[in-house]
Amino acid sequence: MLFSALGTFPPLLVSHIYSDGAAPAFIKSFLIIFAIGFLLWVMTARSHKELGTRDGFLIVTLFWVVLGTAGCLPFVFSHAVQLSFTDAVFEALSGLTTTGATVITGLDDLPKSILFYRQQLQWLGGMGIIVLAMALLPMLGIGGMQLYRAESPGPVKDNKLVPRLAETAKALWYIYLSLTIVCAAAYWLVGMDPFDAISHSFTTVAIGGFSTHDQSLGYFDSAAIDAVAVIFMFIAGVNFALHFTAWQRRTISQYLRDTEFQFYSFILVSLSIVTVLVLYFSATYSTVSESIVKGVFQVVSIATTTGFTTADFNSWPLFLPYLLLYAAIIGACAGSTGGGMKVIRILLIFKQGLREVQRLIHPKAIIPIKLGRNLVPDRVIEAVWGFFAVYVMVFMAMLMALLATGLDIITAFSAVGACINNLGPGLESVSLTYGYLPATAKWILCFAMLLGRLEVFTLLVLFTPMFWKR
Repeated sequence: MLFSALGTFPPLLVSHIYSDGAAPAFIKSFLIIFAIGFLLWVMTARSHKELGTRDGFLIVTLFWVVLGTAGCLPFVFSHAVQLSFTDAVFEALSGLTTTGATVITGLDDLPKSILFYRQQLQWLGGMGIIVLAMALLPMLGIGGMQLYRAESPGPVKDNKLVPRLAETAKALWYIYLSLTIVCAAAYWLVGMDPFDAISHSFTTVAIGGFSTHDQSLGYFDSAAIDAVAVIFMFIAGVNFALHFTAWQRRTISQYLRDTEFQFYSFILVSLSIVTVLVLYFSATYSTVSESIVKGVFQVVSIATTTGFTTADFNSWPLFLPYLLLYAAIIGACAGSTGGGMKVIRILLIFKQGLREVQRLIHPKAIIPIKLGRNLVPDRVIEAVWGFFAVYVMVFMAMLMALLATGLDIITAFSAVGACINNLGPGLESVSLTYGYLPATAKWILCFAMLLGRLEVFTLLVLFTPMFWKR
């Protein structure tokens, strides 16, 4: 019921302001989604039970599956986009999971309300829906910590930022909302009109990548707009627990002392230097400044799994397209709105690999793994390696499935990589749109988006017989 209001009322307001004629699609969607939600609420209103761990996994997964499916209705009912059910679900799920892969072309000619709805889906998906759920469930007398654990598998620095989960959710929500407002104001100050500024602030802070134009941010051809996007993509890719701690203590030293933040910054700076040098010396761009602007923007956009574009990086020389795709596999920090395997996991895998080399030299040595001054338990290292193993196996299985639908190897590999890491744009046939893929391939990629958003384990655990045994 909450989603029916949040998802349709703002676009209805936009439709009224611009008189774009798309209001009936949102009214129908609101009535259907609200009615279904109300019916489910009436059926369960008198049931009061404490959530268990299994309930947490199931509810978090159903949030994305059910709301992603419900979110397709405006696309189905709209005469402006005329999407099939498969394409509508793909677009809605891509938005809600902040993937940014699209099947729609001709964005510049679509009604403003439809464009706004796409952007808003990503903003809600970035953090809003689960944070709202964590804040609301305790108010309803239902424990929320299971949801928090289910949404954040693997190593997380702070299980509780403040004593009560609802207060944690509110604190993160305020930070998320504040970043969005500041980002929109910055876009407006450097030249975007209010509609585009608000719309792009939604997808920048959510690390989503949807745009209101076919050329993405390249439409504006503005170095100032690119710079604003780079700054806020970088900020949104940082652990929100770190933002909270820095805000609470009113100091930036928290960032400088954080090991994951240091490694995250090192990756982006290193990739940017390599990309700019290759672009300049290969004469892809004629000037150093253009190579810097295009190169740095695309590195930050792809590495944080945002997916905005200002250049056709698919046609860049040598290894650059694949370098960026591998950067997206690393992704942003844990606890951010970004996708990928997460920087903290890659750092721990690297440290574990280095420890194994050292053990070859000193077999009896006890070599601890640390993040800063903190010792990392072996159980966490095992969990990270388990995640990596499952991630690789799932990636290969979906790659084989896409190849079976007739796609070429580069398209299939990049499509799986782009969707499971919630990136969006891929290489070759999926560099601009996924609309030409077979319906079977789109459903496979929808599953990949869900896996990425739920970090693999949360979704796969539902397919184990043990989960359903009492």
